[in-house]
Amino acid sequence: MKKFFEDIKKDVKFKSAGPGKKLTDDTSEKQKAVQSSSSAKNNRYAPSDGAKMAGAAALARIEQHQRPKVHTSQDAIRNQGETLTGGSKVPVKDPACLSVSGVYFTCPLTGAILTKSEREVHIKEAILMRFEEDEVEASVMMIHTFNKDREKVKAAVDIISKYVDNICKNPTEEKYRKIKLSNKVFQEKVNCVEGSREFLQALEFTSLMLPVEGQEDEEFLVLLEQSPDALELMKERRDRLLRGEPVRAQLDRQPQAFKPSPNAQRFELPSEFYNLTADELKKEQQQRSDLVEKNAMLRTKAMREKEEQRERRKYNYTLLRIRLPDGNLLQGTFYAWDRLSMLFAFVRESLVDGWQPFELIAPGSQKLQESEEVALAECNLVPAALLTFSLDAAVQADIAAAGGKGAALLKPELLKTIRTLS
Repeated sequence: MKKFFEDIKKDVKFKSAGPGKKLTDDTSEKQKAVQSSSSAKNNRYAPSDGAKMAGAAALARIEQHQRPKVHTSQDAIRNQGETLTGGSKVPVKDPACLSVSGVYFTCPLTGAILTKSEREVHIKEAILMRFEEDEVEASVMMIHTFNKDREKVKAAVDIISKYVDNICKNPTEEKYRKIKLSNKVFQEKVNCVEGSREFLQALEFTSLMLPVEGQEDEEFLVLLEQSPDALELMKERRDRLLRGEPVRAQLDRQPQAFKPSPNAQRFELPSEFYNLTADELKKEQQQRSDLVEKNAMLRTKAMREKEEQRERRKYNYTLLRIRLPDGNLLQGTFYAWDRLSMLFAFVRESLVDGWQPFELIAPGSQKLQESEEVALAECNLVPAALLTFSLDAAVQADIAAAGGKGAALLKPELLKTIRTLS
C-alpha cells in the first residue's frame, strides 16, 4: 500500500491556476492528471489505453468549444438567440471588454484558484497527496468526493461501519475480521465505491489468499486481532467516515473595488454566467415569434411570475456591484441561488467597520432584508445588478457627536487594488 502511494506522489504535481489562466491544450498533460486520480483505485479498475485516449479527446473538444455571447442585461440576453442563424457559431466576447474575466473557485485543501474546468482534477490530486499525511482522512475524502451517487456512498459507509461494529463487539472471533472479496454484498455495495478499499487498508486490513474448503484459494481482507486501544482507535476512524463530507471547490467571489464611474450599471458577462447551450439558444430563437405574440397579450400576474422564474433559472451565477456613499464600487461574484445573508456577509467583510449597521437597496428601490431566507435570483438580482449601500443615519449621528471622523469605508487591501471601470 505504501509503495503504491509513493509511486502516486512521484507522478502527481499541482498546477495552481490564477484568474484568467487558461488550461493547456496539451492533451498529454490531461492524461497525466486523469491517470493520477484514477490510480488510487484498485488496479483492476485502471482505465484502458482506449479509455484514456477517449478522455483526452473529449477534454480537447471541450476546450475548443466556443461559448455563447452574453449581453449586458436580461433583455439583451433574451434576444441573444436572434444572432444565431443557419447553424452559425455563437460569437464570443472580447475578454478585455468583460466586467469579470470568468468564474473562479478556491480549493479548500490547497488554496489554489481554479477555473471551473480545473476543479475536479485538482481536488482529486490534492486528496491523493493527503495519503502522505493521513491515510484515513484521505480515504474518507475519496469515498465522499470521488463518487457522485450519494445513495451508493451511504450504503458502502453503512456496511463498513457494520464491519467495525462487529469486530469491536466480537474482537476474538476470526470470522468478523475476514472479508471475502468475492462476497456479493461486498462487490455490489462496497468494492464498487472508490476509496472503500483504501479505507479498509487504513484500518490495517491486509489482502491475503486463503484456502476455501472445496475450492481454490480466494482473496480476503484480513485484520489481525486488535488490542482494546486499537479497537477504540478503529471506532474513532469509523466515526470520521460517518461524518465525512464531499470536498468541493468554493466559489471565489473575486472582490474588486472600482472608482466612481458612470458605467456602474453596465455589465459584460462571460459565458459561465449563462446556463443555456448554443443549441438551447437556437431553440429560443425559433420561439421568438411566439414570445412577441405573448408579450402583446394581457397576462395575469401568475403568468408573468412563472415566466420570470423561468428566466431566472437561465443563470448559474450573478455579478453584483454595490455603490458606496463615497461613490466607490464594490464588486463580487455569487451563485444565483446564494441567500441574501451571504451578500450582506460579503459586504460586511469588505468594510473597515463591518460592525456598523447598513442597508442595501436593489434596483426599483427594493430594500433587501438580511434576515429573509431568499435567493438572489428570487430578488431579481441575476445575472447582474447594481445595489445602493447606506449606513444607519442614527449611528452615524452618534459617531459624529462623539467627535468621530469619516474614514474610508473599504478595507485597505481592496483600496490598494482599486481600478477604473472601463
